[in-house]
Amino acid sequence: MSDAEWAFYELFIDAVRQPNGRRSADPRLALDGIFWIARTGAAWRDLPPEFGKWSSVYRQFRRWTLAGLWELILEAFNDSGAAPEEVQMIDSTIVRAHGHARVSGRKGGQFSPPACCRVKKGA
Repeated sequence: MSDAEWAFYELFIDAVRQPNGRRSADPRLALDGIFWIARTGAAWRDLPPEFGKWSSVYRQFRRWTLAGLWELILEAFNDSGAAPEEVQMIDSTIVRAHGHARVSGRKGGQFSPPACCRVKKGA
């Protein structure tokens, strides 16, 4: 993450920190680790050691989530007009599988390949 990007995020991190709470050891490194997880889709336990212990990074992610950090950042990003309105996000809950990906029949049914891929018997 560049210094300019960190300067942007640091303001939000300081804003959600409890007044009597102590600052984490390296919030920039934790944020880099969180972005790595988001970018790769890997499990937390697969976080490379250069970001620190995965459990510490996850704990910081959870604290920031409960404090509403991500909502603050997204609101500021939307309000800034930095992203064009045409940009859309795809959520995996709305992505549909192709019809050939389904298993035919009831639960636990036999897989039936599409007609174009079937082998004729006796040929």
